[in-house]
Amino acid sequence: MTTPVFVGLDIGSSRTKVAVIDADREVLGHAVRKSGTDFTATAAACLDESLEMAGFRRDGIASAISTGYGRANVAFVTTRHKTEIGCLSRWGRDRFHGAITIIDIGGQDNKVIKLDPDGRRAGFKMNRKCAAGTGAFLEEMSMRLDIPLEAMDGLARQSQEMVKLGSYCTVFSATEVLENIRHGKKVPDIVKGLFYSVVRRVLEMDSHAGRVVMTGGVVAHNPYIVEMAGEMTGRPVLFPELPQLAGAIGAALYALDEADPIGIRNDIPAGETDG
Repeated sequence: MTTPVFVGLDIGSSRTKVAVIDADREVLGHAVRKSGTDFTATAAACLDESLEMAGFRRDGIASAISTGYGRANVAFVTTRHKTEIGCLSRWGRDRFHGAITIIDIGGQDNKVIKLDPDGRRAGFKMNRKCAAGTGAFLEEMSMRLDIPLEAMDGLARQSQEMVKLGSYCTVFSATEVLENIRHGKKVPDIVKGLFYSVVRRVLEMDSHAGRVVMTGGVVAHNPYIVEMAGEMTGRPVLFPELPQLAGAIGAALYALDEADPIGIRNDIPAGETDG
């Protein structure tokens, strides 16, 4: 094919995500894998998988941008990087066209990003110091409960009497989980309590007026968390298509922006920069 494509690579500490888009900003191919210990090899495998889905080869890439924890590990395809905050903002501006709050729950950190009515970033907050409320927290709890991580969403939905946990700390929460098991509490009720703890943690990071959308691998695999967030805020929370790929798609949009500096296709707000 002669039509060029644009690639975004989001190299997270837990998962690597790649998205391939065309000049009309449509996602043609994508892939997600565990990052493992060789970020470069994982990114290359995700890239090739995404390109195969899109029906392209590497020589069809017009531009590529990387982001995430391991963004410097993909020199084989690009040396240009953007921040995770910037890429999520770029994705949100493109997909929602107006004021919105993005809540991203990742493997190691959470982010709350606010965009103003013009799609410019109005502020953001991150949780980097503690694993509580992240994907790592749920992975640890799934091991404590001896259940598959992918089974947690279904179990939480079965809960009849949620067990609320008193601690945000992963270590202390694990102790609480064991205590609840010892006292005969049902696993679905404990899992829903864990989900509640995650949602409460991210909602308390910042205010969330207006439209709210949730992204990240945690909500991609546990959509019940989005429903719980809606119940706790008293209004629906948006659950986008391909939520785990939001950062990678944002990076791909930046790649398209740089290949099209006039900005006619991209609706780039004047003065918008990455941060």
